Amino acid sequence: MSEKKVSEQITRSNQASISIDWSYADAPESTSHVRFNKHYGLFIDGSFTEYNENQSFESINPANGESLYRCTEANKSDVDTAVKAARKAFKGTWGSTSGTQRSHYLYRIARMLQERAREFAVLESMDGGKPIRESRDIDIPLAAAYFFYYAGWADKLAYAFPGKSPQPLGVCAQIIPWNFPLLMLAWKIAPALACGNTVVLKPAETTSLTALKFCELLQDIGLPDGVVNIVTGAAKTGEYLVQHSDIDKIAFTGSTGVGKVIQQSIAERQLPATFELGGKGAFILFDDAALNEAVEGIVNAIFFNQGHVCCAGSRLLVQEGVAEKVIDLLKKRMQHLIVGDPLDKNTDIGAVNSKEQLETIQRYVELGIQEGATCFECSGSLPTTGYYFPPTILTGVSQSSTVVQEEIFGPVLTIQTFRTTDEAIEKANNTPYGLANGIWTDKGSKIFYVGNKLKSGVVWSNTYNKFDPTSPFGGFKESGKGREGGISGLHAYLKLDHNGGMY
Repeated sequence: MSEKKVSEQITRSNQASISIDWSYADAPESTSHVRFNKHYGLFIDGSFTEYNENQSFESINPANGESLYRCTEANKSDVDTAVKAARKAFKGTWGSTSGTQRSHYLYRIARMLQERAREFAVLESMDGGKPIRESRDIDIPLAAAYFFYYAGWADKLAYAFPGKSPQPLGVCAQIIPWNFPLLMLAWKIAPALACGNTVVLKPAETTSLTALKFCELLQDIGLPDGVVNIVTGAAKTGEYLVQHSDIDKIAFTGSTGVGKVIQQSIAERQLPATFELGGKGAFILFDDAALNEAVEGIVNAIFFNQGHVCCAGSRLLVQEGVAEKVIDLLKKRMQHLIVGDPLDKNTDIGAVNSKEQLETIQRYVELGIQEGATCFECSGSLPTTGYYFPPTILTGVSQSSTVVQEEIFGPVLTIQTFRTTDEAIEKANNTPYGLANGIWTDKGSKIFYVGNKLKSGVVWSNTYNKFDPTSPFGGFKESGKGREGGISGLHAYLKLDHNGGMY
């Protein structure tokens, strides 16, 4: 498509007003307007392949435990076809596309996500179990924001890296998790395309729906064939993709265990790679903080998205003098949290993503109690069908407790106390992870002192779980390597060679 035609499409899109009526979230049954297929093939070279019943898997709606749709599971041959399509596009149409044209495509994607935000929000909650308030107010708008942000950089790469000659890497293999399906897709696809790369992406097997609907959006905007390819499947599909010999870059978000396996498998090839892995974030609460506001921060830090957040503040470190009061306030606040249908706008805590994850959370809580922890759970009733777990806190834990050291990935908070600032820092850093931490205090000097000593990629002060496209995100230690977001997100998808000036 010519640059002129792309510009005309964008102009027509901008002239259309966007008015989103969120009344559909008043009740679960008001989602009949949302359309999706019961069977999906793979998205390769600009079109969907035919659904293969004999090579398929089922996705379950975690809110009720019922089948939602089925996907074709990509085998080695399918992955090879997708990589070849991406390579052809990289050498052909996309490789000759200017930064301005790429910018137009990304901008159009962002606008279309806004226009179809209502549809994507409902599908995200149905497929993943997260409350509709979070899908509609956070996930979808933020996904669009990342495409807008990188659209702005696509024709300015030389200015982002002065004195170097930024060039795309080539074909990028991307694997995303199930906790933020569309948002993680945006984090990876947007910078890759802005830099001129092509993509083969594998979504998580339990949450492939919005990635597949995203492919329909790409067809609607006329993105050249093969630029983005989506292959669905489980671990084996991801293995085929990672081990493919014609991949130039790997980006993975998921568990630390799987990340280590991938790093070992690509070590000999020395492929450029970014890994955003697990976390065990500490929420450090000092006695000079505004406690009522801090309690709201704690609730957001650990119970947001059912605790299915790699950077969740899953460890509360509270100063001894206010510990009893904070725990009392937190327990009272937790009793008002509503656990229920993700599509009900009043729901605070939705469904756990899968039966397997629910069993994992239950196992960790039982282990914590066996190791001496005292358990407090919300007293409200849970839905009788689907996968649900009540917001839970574990007190009386030690630094060596399994629930303090290992990622639970659920709505479970451990609570420890500290006396001095240095003790809080030592406890916060004493885990294998280094992704994110939070500090809650009234003293700016304390924020800077503690923040500089915390071994984590992200430190929030008097807030938690706040994201912005301009800000880099990533961890240290077993939380991964590399950064996504901001200019750092561009760096991960470019070859940067010194040439004494800008091209």
